[in-house]
Amino acid sequence: MHIEEVEVEVNSSTSGNKVTGLDAKRVVVGAGARALFYPTLLYNVLRNKIQSEFRWWDWVDQFILLGAVPFPTDVPRLKELGVSAVVTLNESYETLVPSSLYHAHNIVHLVIPTRDYLFAPSFADISQAVDFIHENASLGKTTYVHCKAGRGRSTTIVLCYLVQHRHMTPDAAYEYVRAIRPRVLLASSQREAVQDYYLKLKETRNLGCMVARKNLDFTITTKEQIEQDTAAFGDGSFLVVTESDLDGYDVWSESSEEANKMLGDLSLVCRVQYASQAAISRLSCRWLGCHSNQKPSRKDLGSSAGDDQLRSLTVDIQVY
Repeated sequence: MHIEEVEVEVNSSTSGNKVTGLDAKRVVVGAGARALFYPTLLYNVLRNKIQSEFRWWDWVDQFILLGAVPFPTDVPRLKELGVSAVVTLNESYETLVPSSLYHAHNIVHLVIPTRDYLFAPSFADISQAVDFIHENASLGKTTYVHCKAGRGRSTTIVLCYLVQHRHMTPDAAYEYVRAIRPRVLLASSQREAVQDYYLKLKETRNLGCMVARKNLDFTITTKEQIEQDTAAFGDGSFLVVTESDLDGYDVWSESSEEANKMLGDLSLVCRVQYASQAAISRLSCRWLGCHSNQKPSRKDLGSSAGDDQLRSLTVDIQVY
């Protein structure tokens, strides 16, 4: 039996409020779906008994089982198949297995009530279900996704999962699932839901790529600047300075106004690199225009030669 989409607009004279076509469609389709639930369920059961290719569920992915509404007797069978979670897209009148029975078999149950035939889960519901499936799959757990017949609502969720985590296009994902389960069929709203999910996901990925590219450009620029800044360090001489070597140098600021002035003109270039979370293990300084392993004395500081040495002093600090 086929139910066509209808757009109905109802005016209420008593309240003066206009009921939208979508609301009216939900009421009409909901009533029809409720009336047809058991006849169509019986039809599916008979076909499953008669036709071997009309399977109740099918493996779509290593950790995804797509199928029709399970009966209470199916819960132990699902557990034997390795199912650890179930996503139910049925409304309450369509649900044949209570959550308590799933929990008794250590199966997590996610219920996302969605009206049958012409309706699709919302974007928020799809995202929740996809994240739920992915979380289970990352732990090596299988999820059974079902609606009434395993054709429309549950297929919508599985397609969105394949689009996000198997990097398929909506059309490729649909053809892939249909090759496994030939009777899958999406309503127009369900197709649109998958396409919208794909486009929003694509926009998010593009935005992430733009941010990553900007960060990469900044890193490259910074690296080039550092290389330019350090290109002048052609002299291979350097001096390792310890705390004891620095003893006595603090008197510069106390004993000589001229020394303070010279220190104010000192050009300091620092490059700090964090190689680990350990404390500072070594402090190395590169001196240009000075002899290796030679410290300036207080006497030299008072001379013009000491002045020139201080003014040309450039320090490169590296923390390893």
